[in-house]
Amino acid sequence: MSGNRPPLRRLAPAALLALLLAACSPSTEEPEGANAPRAVKVVSVEMRPLNQGLIATGRLVPREEVAVSTQLAGYQVASVPVDQGATVQKGEVLAQLDTTLLDVDIAQRRAAVQQAKVAAEKARQEAERASRLKIAGSAAMSEEAINTRLLAAKTAQAALAQAQAALDGLTIRRDLMTIRAPVAGRVLSRTVRPGDISAPGTIMFRIASGGEVEVDAEIPERSMGLVVGGQKAEVTLQSGATVEGTVRLVSAELDRDTRLGRARVLLPVRDDLRPGGFANVVFASPEAPVRSVREGAVRYTADGATVMAVGDGDKVQTVGVKIGRRAEGYVELLDGPQPGTRVLVGAQGFVLDGDQVTPVDATAEATP
Repeated sequence: MSGNRPPLRRLAPAALLALLLAACSPSTEEPEGANAPRAVKVVSVEMRPLNQGLIATGRLVPREEVAVSTQLAGYQVASVPVDQGATVQKGEVLAQLDTTLLDVDIAQRRAAVQQAKVAAEKARQEAERASRLKIAGSAAMSEEAINTRLLAAKTAQAALAQAQAALDGLTIRRDLMTIRAPVAGRVLSRTVRPGDISAPGTIMFRIASGGEVEVDAEIPERSMGLVVGGQKAEVTLQSGATVEGTVRLVSAELDRDTRLGRARVLLPVRDDLRPGGFANVVFASPEAPVRSVREGAVRYTADGATVMAVGDGDKVQTVGVKIGRRAEGYVELLDGPQPGTRVLVGAQGFVLDGDQVTPVDATAEATP
């Protein structure tokens, strides 16, 4: 041995024992953060409608379409002052038939009425004179002659009424020669031209009453219960523009072949709403919000469904829940934590009741 190192036998027994214990004992120091609470993702129990809206397609149609035609036959169309797309008021002239021949007939009938008035007045006066003679008991006129004059007065009055009725009929026909808008609205189509010959039942114009357009949406049978009158809906046109509408009515029956129902969504009056086009409709959910949570927060065990709630002091507690409906990644909680309660989503198997955790909000990344 070297002379610089004292032999072990020269060390004091107490010092030797301390040296051996220090070499064999593990270090009591631990890495920083070894006892830090585990970071876990949490979401909140919230109130929300489970149905987020029904999507459907449909065709744009007038709310009420009015067909305009004439009751007269055989008259030439003289002028058509309005065209397709025009906005018209009730009573506005749409077309005018040629009244030349009818005006001649009306003039003749007026003359006949005047003649009938003169004849009726003359007969009336003679009847009154005959009646006075009869009352006075005069023998200047026989009973038969008196009765004949009284009857002639009645006949003349009937002839006047007939002539007046004929004139009134022609006057009404004269008014019908002017084709007027029965309602205010937008002219959808015009099929009449100057020079055409009028024919009853032939549609000259189609008008969207009030200019109102709506979507005639097709609804699958299973979704009919999700659409109700007065419900709001967002309508997307083919141009990309969006319009807010309101469900005006829901069909009372389904198509026997397609099993589809229909809903009419009334839209505000706009120039870019053209009947015949297609649109997509998203019906807002009519349901009231219910207590819900993300599906990933629910665990299923032999004892039933549970969630792990984060309570005071960020400590975890297992809470039993009763599950209702499911939709779009959420489940309804019929029983369990109240809205606003934070619950673990995922990794519940690594946390025990009573553990303290560091909650990390996972709402944004959990949203589908």
